[in-house]
Amino acid sequence: MRVSSMVLTLLLVGLAFGGTAIAHEKASHKGVSFGEPQDGAVVQSEFKVVMNIEGMKVEKAGDALPDSGHHHLIVDGDCIEKGGAVPKDELHRHFGKGQEEATLLLAPGKHSLTLQFANGLHKSYGRDWCQTIHVTVE
Repeated sequence: MRVSSMVLTLLLVGLAFGGTAIAHEKASHKGVSFGEPQDGAVVQSEFKVVMNIEGMKVEKAGDALPDSGHHHLIVDGDCIEKGGAVPKDELHRHFGKGQEEATLLLAPGKHSLTLQFANGLHKSYGRDWCQTIHVTVE
């Protein structure tokens, strides 16, 4: 009995320290990520996109404030080079009002979604502030 109690105590202590390390690692991550959908998701033609960021502040477009900007969603495209302007067309969706959620409507098939963070003047922060996932639209 005594050995079992000691093993249980050690396991609990290990989980406590492990959980702290994992929480700290998540808290210190900087960059963009998709809250929804997940990479590899199968979605309907109209679906919700949730855009997350750690390490910068979401602001409306207009001024290039330090450590801030807004999200851009690139459909079937890649990250934009640091300092490059994000085009404004059907494939490059701008969220210059500071939106962090949107509804997307795509044709059936396989698509890539690239989340790119850029400053208030739509100048990209580069690959460090970019994430690409893949979805299949039914």
